[in-house]
Amino acid sequence: MSLNQLIENCKANDTKAQGELYKLFSGKLFSTCLKYSRNYAEAQDNLQDSFLTIFNKIEQYKHKGSFEGWLKRITVNTVLQRYRNEKVFDIINENITEDVDIEVDEAQISIDFLLHIIQELPDRYRLVFNLYVLDGYSHKDIAEMLKISVGTSKSNLARARQILKLTIEKHNEKQNLRSL
Repeated sequence: MSLNQLIENCKANDTKAQGELYKLFSGKLFSTCLKYSRNYAEAQDNLQDSFLTIFNKIEQYKHKGSFEGWLKRITVNTVLQRYRNEKVFDIINENITEDVDIEVDEAQISIDFLLHIIQELPDRYRLVFNLYVLDGYSHKDIAEMLKISVGTSKSNLARARQILKLTIEKHNEKQNLRSL
C-alpha cells in the first residue's frame, strides 16, 4: 500500500492503517521525543500522545509538503505543549548572552553520554538547546513556539551550553585521571 493510501485509510479511522502508520514512523518520532524528554519513559508517553494527536489531526494533512515533516512538527508541538502546560518557562528571564563553545573529543565521549547529559538539563534549557542546535530553529521561532521572549531563548541556550561544557569538562577530567 502506498503512503498516500495509508494516509487516506487513517483519515477514514482504519485501525489497521493506523497501526501500519505507527510501525512505519514510530522509530523516527521516538527519537524526536527522546531528544525533548527528560528520560526514556517520558519519551514513550510523549510518543503515544503524539500519535493520538496525529490521528486526531490527520484529516488536516493535505498532501502538501513532506508527510514525515508534518508528523515531526506535530510531535515536537505535542511535547512542547506538555512543558507549556507545566509552566516550565514562567519564572526564568536570564540575561546570559555569552556564546559558549563546547569541544567534544569523540574518542572520550559517546553519543549515548551526550544524549544523557542533554536529557539531564533543566527543561527550559534542554528544549531551547534541542530546538536551536539539533533542529535548527531560530530564536524567533523558538520564542513563538515556547511563548517566551527572544532574549530568554538566547539566555537559555547560553546557559544550556555552559552546563554541558562543565559536565563534559568534568567527564574528561575523570577520564584523564583514569588513564594515568
